[in-house]
This record gives sequence, structure tokens and C-alpha cells, in this order.
Amino acid sequence: MIIRTIIIIMTKFTYFRSIFLLLTALIFLSSCEALKYRPVDAKEYPPEPEKRVKKNLEEGKGFRLFGDDDEKGGNFDFASSNPLWRASLETIDFLPLMSANYSGGIIISDWYSANSSNESIKITIRFLSNEIRADALEIKLFSKKCGIQSNCKITENNGKIVKDIKKKILKEAAIYEKELTKKNKKKYLGKIR
Repeated sequence: MIIRTIIIIMTKFTYFRSIFLLLTALIFLSSCEALKYRPVDAKEYPPEPEKRVKKNLEEGKGFRLFGDDDEKGGNFDFASSNPLWRASLETIDFLPLMSANYSGGIIISDWYSANSSNESIKITIRFLSNEIRADALEIKLFSKKCGIQSNCKITENNGKIVKDIKKKILKEAAIYEKELTKKNKKKYLGKIR
């Protein structure tokens, strides 16, 4: 009997406690200015989004991350605007790709054989930096030689081919970089006039 009354009292206490917490939360939320209804006149807000954004920023209702007021959006380094990435893909475009992860900074080709021989290659390019320098790339070339009954031996090749690939990528990246800066100069010169 005593246990039963204790359980009933505890149940009622839990019920009253949850109601009390709910009412307290409603009181705090109703006192928030952000949640209060404010009638808005459409005449106060211009229909153009650029003007609305400017007005909100002037009134302190908005914020900008990483940029000036002239700059729209952020500064994104997409794969098409990164000269080193573009040059790498252009150089090994004859290979089938297994993985190309721009955010991870790695390109991995699949095994490739020029003819139906028993030898195939695989190239891995890891980007250590976005700058066009010799130490910005780590290139690994693997060769696989298969004998009779698919007895394959895989070796890493660090010879002349790797140096030639790196040299070609860096040359093409430098050309892409020049084109990009020339294009950007024209864009900014057009704004000044």
C-alpha cells in the first residue's frame, strides 16, 4: 500500500514537473524578440535581391564571410580553375580513371595496357599543394607484369617516365596559369573603366 502511494505521488510529481518545465520554456520563448510577430510593409523592402541584401547589411541584419561587398559568394577553388589539376587530367587523359578526388587531392588511374600484352601500368598522382612547383606533386607509376596462369608481379617505377610525366604536367599547368591570369586581368580592367 505504501509503495503504491509512493508510485502515484512520483507519477504526479513527474507530470507536474514536465508541465512546469513546458510552461517555463514557453515564457522564455515568448519573451524573445526574434520570435515576435512584426507586421512588415512591402514598400519598405526593395524587390531586387541585391538591394535587399545591401539594406540588410546596412541595418546589421546580415553578415558576409570571407569577402568584400563587391565580391559575390566566396572564393572557391574548383577543379576547372586549378591549373595543376587540369594539367594532370589532361596529361593522363589516355588512361581510364579509377578515382579522381579533387577535395582529397588524388588521381588514381586504373590498370592500362596499350595492347593485349602481359604488361600494364597504373599511375597515382597526389597533390601536396596548389602551387605550380616540382614538389607540389607526388607521382607514382606501378607496372604489372603477368606471366602464365595470371602469376602477376607489381613493381613501382621511379625512373624517367615519372620525371617526364611530372615535367609535362608542370609545363601545362604553367600555361593554364598564364591563361587564367590573363583572363582575370581583362575582367578586372573592364571593371575599372
